[in-house]
Amino acid sequence: MLVGVVGCCHGELDVIYDTLAEAEKRLDKKTDLLLICGDFQSVRNEDDLECVACPPKYRQINTFYKYYSGEKTAPVLTIFVGGNHEASNYLQELPYGGFVAPNIYYMGYAGAISVGGLRIAGISGIYKKHDYDAPHFEHPPYTESSLRSVYHMRKEDVERLCRISGHVDVFLSHDWPSQITQYGNLQKLLQRKRFLKEDIERNALGSPALDEIISRLQPSYFFAAHLHAKFPAIVPHGEGKETKFLALSKPLPGQDFLQVVEIDNGKLVQPDTTDAGMEVVRDLEWLAIMRNPKAESMEES
Repeated sequence: MLVGVVGCCHGELDVIYDTLAEAEKRLDKKTDLLLICGDFQSVRNEDDLECVACPPKYRQINTFYKYYSGEKTAPVLTIFVGGNHEASNYLQELPYGGFVAPNIYYMGYAGAISVGGLRIAGISGIYKKHDYDAPHFEHPPYTESSLRSVYHMRKEDVERLCRISGHVDVFLSHDWPSQITQYGNLQKLLQRKRFLKEDIERNALGSPALDEIISRLQPSYFFAAHLHAKFPAIVPHGEGKETKFLALSKPLPGQDFLQVVEIDNGKLVQPDTTDAGMEVVRDLEWLAIMRNPKAESMEES
């Protein structure tokens, strides 16, 4: 399966789909799926824009509204997790995931799905220790505080993800695992992002919750964004298992924000053999976990 991966979206769907089309032309292949790692900004109107946590001067409607209204249709099935700059009022309507526009699917606070035989899990938001143990209590109209806490990662979602027992092909997050810089070219990263050095030295970069997820689930691929830097890494798990990690940037000239990856888990449905091949299918084990969160896994319950 040919999969396009994007770092931050920032509402620039036109730019992303145009760039993907250019990549397909160079490869002489069509992508089957597009994954976006947060800051999607599903802004439909001015009211949504007021619910995006960022300084007013950076608030722009951009191009998602065209896909929501039907003026345009996403040319490829697009799946995304939330980041820390979102139209949170809209995404909170779909806490367990769902389509925000035709052919564009949001993973919810956390979740697992299957697309064409590819098992994808993910979690939205970024890590903040002071909100980690809290439930999802936020709702519109937001206060200055809840406008930010609404996108903070929660322990209950991480614990549910860690109960997944079957193999995960792809994991999506916005934030980085806190220890991921140990497994890639740190020197090259710091040449481009010097300000990260202090956070890394203080062990304050990224999310320790994602370290637990990558260790427990051992996904074949782990894609992230947030820090606006391309950073590949390989995390070994023993017994020949490893996770290929890739963080990407945002859609600006000169930025590495899109990568096309060939993924084959040996169980994929060829999209040209069935109309249903690229549908989003709810993951049965995840549904069982959500129904009975105290059970260890579907296989043990």
